Amino acid sequence: MSSKSMMPKLGLDLYSLRSQGWDAIRLLEYAASLGVQVAHYSEPRFLGRLDDRYLDQVKARADELGLEIEVGMGSICPSSTWFHPEEGTAQEQLLRMFHVAKRLGSPFVRCYQGSSEDRKGPAGGPELAPKSPVPIEKHIEDTVAVCRSVRSQALDMGLKIAIENHAGGLSSRLLRMLIEEAGPEYVGAVYDSGNAAWTLEDPLTALETLAPYVLTSHMRDSAVWEVPGGIAVQWCAMGDGNVGLDELPRRFAELCPSKTFSLEVINTRSPRLFECDKEEFWEGYRDLAAWEFVRFQKIARQGKPYAAVPPLPAGVLEGTPAFDAFMVAQERRDVEQAVGYCRARFGMGVR
Repeated sequence: MSSKSMMPKLGLDLYSLRSQGWDAIRLLEYAASLGVQVAHYSEPRFLGRLDDRYLDQVKARADELGLEIEVGMGSICPSSTWFHPEEGTAQEQLLRMFHVAKRLGSPFVRCYQGSSEDRKGPAGGPELAPKSPVPIEKHIEDTVAVCRSVRSQALDMGLKIAIENHAGGLSSRLLRMLIEEAGPEYVGAVYDSGNAAWTLEDPLTALETLAPYVLTSHMRDSAVWEVPGGIAVQWCAMGDGNVGLDELPRRFAELCPSKTFSLEVINTRSPRLFECDKEEFWEGYRDLAAWEFVRFQKIARQGKPYAAVPPLPAGVLEGTPAFDAFMVAQERRDVEQAVGYCRARFGMGVR
């Protein structure tokens, strides 16, 4: 990009710091210290308390630090395996978060339909065997119905419902269909570049599909390569992947002007395998167009196994307290690397 003024705002999804055990204000202070401009509380647990007095304290501290706030929640689809009915109906949960969003100055509430478990048929390997008996089309219908049930409240409050292409569930094509069915005047998209790879999509193509409706983003890099029987996807350090990350900020700024380029840092230690050479695998991915998969397959054919996973210290074994402590510290290192990469490479953030 030719100038810093053309750059999107740099945000941080606080899920990136999910293991730190920090309260909402400590998360804000850390985000500000990194030079980001937007703090994205993608789930209520990162806020902790939701009473007005505490929310006002969080908003005041954000204002002092010069940070904008975005808020979110989990699944709003009652038929999803990811929905939590113990928190109330989907309508009750959304309306509760509408109030939080209004209090904190967020223009939307981020949420999602579900995950790859809601697709009929195998979803990426035997370790993900549990699957929904309900086809993805029924989940979309249920999500649209929930959105419509709170449409008047959203419009009255000047808020939007921002639905994410989450965890291998909705592809960009299906999410766009959902938004257009529910009504784009109050429903939009959270574009997640890493999750696009989990629906076997080129992340740049997925961005182009969702761009007219994008309200914010979750950005991370991915390494994609071929393996016997299919394709491997591993979320990795910014700059280490092969899905066009260096092109993504420019296209995002062109297609989604004024929206936040928000980092959701999840660097995995092993890949997720998609057994797409098996006919039965495609029971869960019949919505994927052949031309879209060919683009993704081309990326995979040009990739190679990811080998830059940070090594464990000598004597540290997975499943031990020492491993847990290492991962908590590594989480911060991963976040700082991602923010630093975006600042140095693209000129994003506060200097």
